[in-house]
Amino acid sequence: MPVYKTFALKGMTCAACVAANERAVGKLPGIARVSVNLATERMEVEFDPTAVDVAQIQAAVKKAGYEAELLEKPSSAPPPIYEAYGWTRFTVSAVFAVILLYIAMGSMIGLPLPPFIDHRTAPLAFALVQLVLLIPVLVAGKSFYIHGFKSLFHLSPNMDSLIAIGTSSAILYSLFSMWRIASGDHSASMQLYFETAAIIITLIMLGKNLESRSKRRTSEAVRKLMKLRPAIATILEGEQERKVPVDDVKPGNLLLVRAGERIPVDGKVRSGNSSVDESMLTGESMPVEKASGAPVYSGTINLNGSLVMIAEKVGEDTALARIIRLVEEAQSSKAPIARLADQVSAVFVPVVMGIALIAAFGWLIAGHTITFALTVFVSVLTIACPCALGLATPTAVMVGTGKGAELGILIKSGEALETVHKIHTVLFDKTGTITKGKPALTDVVPAEGYSTEEVLGLAASVELASGHPLADAIVSQAREKGLAISRPDHVETIPGKGIVAKISGGVAGSATLAVGNAALAESLGISIPKHASDLQEKATQLAGMGKTPMFVMKNSLPVGLIAVADQPRPEARAVVAALKKLGIDVAMITGDSRCTADAIAAQVGISEVYAEVLPSEKASIIKRIQASGRKIAMVGDGINDAPALAQADVGIAVAAGTDIAMESADIVLMHNNICDVATAIHLSRRVIKTIRQNLFWAFGYNVLGIPIAAGLLYVFGGPLLSPVFAAAAMSLSSVSVVTNALRLKGYRKPEASCE
Repeated sequence: MPVYKTFALKGMTCAACVAANERAVGKLPGIARVSVNLATERMEVEFDPTAVDVAQIQAAVKKAGYEAELLEKPSSAPPPIYEAYGWTRFTVSAVFAVILLYIAMGSMIGLPLPPFIDHRTAPLAFALVQLVLLIPVLVAGKSFYIHGFKSLFHLSPNMDSLIAIGTSSAILYSLFSMWRIASGDHSASMQLYFETAAIIITLIMLGKNLESRSKRRTSEAVRKLMKLRPAIATILEGEQERKVPVDDVKPGNLLLVRAGERIPVDGKVRSGNSSVDESMLTGESMPVEKASGAPVYSGTINLNGSLVMIAEKVGEDTALARIIRLVEEAQSSKAPIARLADQVSAVFVPVVMGIALIAAFGWLIAGHTITFALTVFVSVLTIACPCALGLATPTAVMVGTGKGAELGILIKSGEALETVHKIHTVLFDKTGTITKGKPALTDVVPAEGYSTEEVLGLAASVELASGHPLADAIVSQAREKGLAISRPDHVETIPGKGIVAKISGGVAGSATLAVGNAALAESLGISIPKHASDLQEKATQLAGMGKTPMFVMKNSLPVGLIAVADQPRPEARAVVAALKKLGIDVAMITGDSRCTADAIAAQVGISEVYAEVLPSEKASIIKRIQASGRKIAMVGDGINDAPALAQADVGIAVAAGTDIAMESADIVLMHNNICDVATAIHLSRRVIKTIRQNLFWAFGYNVLGIPIAAGLLYVFGGPLLSPVFAAAAMSLSSVSVVTNALRLKGYRKPEASCE
């Protein structure tokens, strides 16, 4: 059996790093799948443990020039200390770089310099001061050189390699110029590029820190979920209370949860009564009343009254932990649209190095100076950073799946997120998806001489002893209306027909009552048409509406008719209309009779119906539809419909609170509201649109930037791009891509939303 492991990767800076790690690990025996995400700095690996182990995977990553740490419990973003440290290094770099820039360029724009470091009066001191000021910048940006040259030596150059080579070239040429100054050639004082290296490093550090801050915002959804987990639980040991970390709670522990506290783990109430806010799980704003035996879930809030609960699921087994894990896995996954960027990134950096060398030598051959060629070389290496390319897809997927989680739509992978936007047809299961899944009394038709209340009271008296769901609907309605109900002395259930009861006294007096279909009446010798032809006609009419009609009989005479049906959800018709507005076909599939299925479909606006379908046949029907070229999203309860959900291009499970079928479905609707089907599709389209914008910007930036840096504009009389401007443009490209992805955080449900 293959196993799945998640690793945190250190040392990654760009899309080339992603390609290098995937290539290194993918070569190992027994690796089924490897996916590296630049935005989360995670690596998901599926492998055969009999062929390769974790240590070998880590060794392969190390050989590629990076580090891999196994995450047994994947956490969200890195702690803020790392970001703070990055800003500290940037501040140090910026201070020295600005001073260095002033000394190097000030005289050119008329700014004063002390004579002892002026290039005209003290050229060697002028150069030495710049070198001294450069050293703190190099120390602050040492990671570029450590990672850059390390990756280069492992034959997997990345963004840091481009920066390291470019700035090192400028520094080495400047050191050569210093030697010329010391040898008496004072004109070389105008061929120093220490400030270029310092400003490039500083600008790139600024870009990386802005990028890091933006990337942290992409994972806010997970951090918000994690904040719902209480840190401390109160364990009851006899009469004693003991505060312990939640991680120390074991199944079977008795826990005390006071008013206002979050419930620490999943379990059941042992004693106490209270209201619990479960909106973070179900989306329902109304509190849920809890008493002995009621389930409670980690992260929900006990509003009033104390509860004593028995811990059942703890740690990573709680519903909240599963939700967090699901969102994290989705954010770490890779959408198929990212493959193009991956393929380009695998060869991007070596190609850029080649272009930089060709451009530099080309200008030298054309008769330009070494200084000119060096400027071109450094500019090409600096502007061609593939960061934007690597961040284009994962940042949008992270924000999109995070926003979905906020809306109660758990999207399990980047692949599912991408596939949803291609859906042609949404296929709904009927029972429990289009309908409420619980029968309700819809009609009471009294015969002549009887009232509605009398008929309902007699029917409830018969059904009182039955455990059938239809009986529950009748009895609960009678009780809700406050009707008198007599408990039967003797009950006989006739399978497929109905129920007969003998009652002595009470609302019916002493009588034989019966509730059932026409076949029951016939078996009892009751001719319905003869005594009440209008009831028979009404029964036929109700059956045509998808309802289940039942005759109520007393002492061999029909006294009325009742009908029970599984009603459509209140939002069902609206979601069908919303999907059609999005250009998507809607169909329904059910094991129910054709008559009932057509009736329900007509009520909600569905014209394509597959009825009388066995559960085992649903998947084959989906396969047949897919053969015609249509991509299908199947919406069901996620348990009985598991094969169909798995066969569909996208399986969507409608889940009530924590009853989540995460195994079969690609998307789970936490709020148990099928309106979220339309929202999920609309959100997917927005995410894919954002990814395409990002990829267009990332590719377009490099397609335009590299020729300009190589001197294309200069050929036609334009300016030569400075390495400093190249560094600023490179940093801006990465920040722009992440910022564009962050716009998804402001996503709002479409106006066509059915809520």
